[in-house]
Amino acid sequence: MATHTIKKENSKLTLSIDRDILSRYKEYCEKEGIIISKQVEKFMLSKLKEN
Repeated sequence: MATHTIKKENSKLTLSIDRDILSRYKEYCEKEGIIISKQVEKFMLSKLKEN
């Protein structure tokens, strides 16, 4: 039985973030195995669910 997956189209988002904070957060994410874009996505979804 073949399984078919539907790939969602992604959009790019440009953010302006303090360089030091971003660098430190990237290190944290690397240590924890976290993908930064997924963290932003989860944050956005949580805000949408609040409404």
